[in-house]
Amino acid sequence: MPASPLTLRIANEIKELIRSGSIPVGGHLSTQRLADQFGVSRSPVREAMQILADQQVLEQQPNRGFFACAIAEKRGKKATSDFAELAGGPAEYETLADDWLTDRIPAEVTEQFLRQRYDLTKAQLTEVLLRAVREGWAERKPGYGWRFLPVAKTAEAFEQIYRFRMLIEPAAMLEPTFRLDRQVLAEQRRIQENMLSSDIAKLPAERLLHNGSLFHEEIIKLSGNMFFHRALVQVNRMRRLLEYRSRVDRQRLQIQCSEHLQILSLLESANVYDASFLMRQHLGGALVRKSPVILKRPAGEKD
Repeated sequence: MPASPLTLRIANEIKELIRSGSIPVGGHLSTQRLADQFGVSRSPVREAMQILADQQVLEQQPNRGFFACAIAEKRGKKATSDFAELAGGPAEYETLADDWLTDRIPAEVTEQFLRQRYDLTKAQLTEVLLRAVREGWAERKPGYGWRFLPVAKTAEAFEQIYRFRMLIEPAAMLEPTFRLDRQVLAEQRRIQENMLSSDIAKLPAERLLHNGSLFHEEIIKLSGNMFFHRALVQVNRMRRLLEYRSRVDRQRLQIQCSEHLQILSLLESANVYDASFLMRQHLGGALVRKSPVILKRPAGEKD
């Protein structure tokens, strides 16, 4: 039976964690910890690890579990654009997303239209559409067909996402249920310091974007309010669609990581109020820095 899109996505995430060093070569993989990290049950994680063991990305040891192996880097044609690198998925997904962003397809379509346009099997199209649903820009119409949503397509929507984040992220840190978790803070500090020391220069764009989103999602999760966390995860998925089409500014990421570390320092000293204030400033500054790249791109502009 073919692996589900969820299982394949988890397998790809685990590969990236090994490639980035977040899971060291030889390190033991905890099924429960990965399930918690990805917000899924243990079953798809186990299936993903078995796939990776078959690919010799993981080593399965009897009665001990799975351990990370070194991943040989593929040699071949480099991605021609940050869009392809960031999308990190099937070429058909990248093409569909780009067509939607540049108004080359209508907002409402049938599966037959998509299969013919992109020369896809039913299974291939289902995988592409499920990813679009997960990232918040597609939905099945009642009864028949699909609808693509403008949630993160326009400059206005992108700005609204950041203004929404400027409201909920600082507020979540001031919730009475907010609890500091030293292990979470230490892990995020490790990731951000590694980014500054070398990872910004060498990691693929998709992993850099993931690390930035993960920082904010792990901090808001400390609020103890799952609705704050779920809301942020959803809008982060939505904004990825526009960020796919903007070049990753690795110099800007230096500023981002430095500000993340400042927020962590305040939280580590239990200065939550100042950390909340700095979080709002950080998000406001990120919006301004990204505006020339993303917000000023006219709808339907061709690359």
